[in-house]
Amino acid sequence: MDTRTLGQQGLTSSALGYGAMGTVIAYGPADEDESIAAIRRAHELGTTHFDTAEMYGWGDGERLLGAALAPIRDEVTIATKFGLTPSWGQNSQPDHIREVVDNSLRNLDVEVIDVLYQHAPDPNVPVEEVVGTMKELVAAGKVKYVGLSNAGEDDIRRGHAVHPISVLQAQYSIFDRKIEALFPVLDELGIGLVAFSPLARGFLTGAAKPREELGADDRRHQIAMWAPENFAGNVAMVDRLAQLAESKGISVSQLALAWLLAQKDNVVPIPGSRNPQRVEQNIAAADISLTDDDLVRIAEIVPHGGHGA
Repeated sequence: MDTRTLGQQGLTSSALGYGAMGTVIAYGPADEDESIAAIRRAHELGTTHFDTAEMYGWGDGERLLGAALAPIRDEVTIATKFGLTPSWGQNSQPDHIREVVDNSLRNLDVEVIDVLYQHAPDPNVPVEEVVGTMKELVAAGKVKYVGLSNAGEDDIRRGHAVHPISVLQAQYSIFDRKIEALFPVLDELGIGLVAFSPLARGFLTGAAKPREELGADDRRHQIAMWAPENFAGNVAMVDRLAQLAESKGISVSQLALAWLLAQKDNVVPIPGSRNPQRVEQNIAAADISLTDDDLVRIAEIVPHGGHGA
């Protein structure tokens, strides 16, 4: 798989990474053995960047990913995040950051975290103080690269002035285009983009189910794209995308990932699947080239993103 550069501090990644949230939370019951097999299959097929967070199971996700990657630790980069609380609040106080990082190092069973993100801005802690603490952790050898997640332009600029930000993580897909408004500042400052939910939380797989068919613990009950007033319109757009994909001999999810890779050469999508076969299908998208006509057609089908995105 091709390699992409994220930021100007030396961070590189395979064109497609792996997002591990679904191995422990959000999308119904998971099988640990299958998840580990999926993670290892991603690596076998060339994936080098793996993403998790403290919040993903409050340590369970980090422990699972660390165990899966232990045999090939030196061949991959691992990213994790701090800053959320079990009650869905924010806590980016410096002492808490340091505590979380020490816990993450133990959970992942690694000596250094390759990429550390603030998971979301904390209105009670200035970003300068947050990034300043991350800078200390870099100096201490506990972290290699600094990232922000879900941040706006002001926080990006202020944080970058304290310590170089290598990468921003944000939601980005054919159905969610809001992050494109930040492309100019990312280009100006030389910051890469890791795109989470590149398949719109499963909508762009062509297999989205209405809310009444989802498990009670499925996070998509709270996502507006699945609301009754939005669901049918989104399904209709996906059906049209699927027709385009079929004409090219690929799946709609592969079309969606190839579309992201075609946007900028410093964008790394991180699809996550607990199924090794779906991982193989996702990674095959890295070898798909879309034509200008394909990109125009996608823009015609989904001119403003998904309904409720």
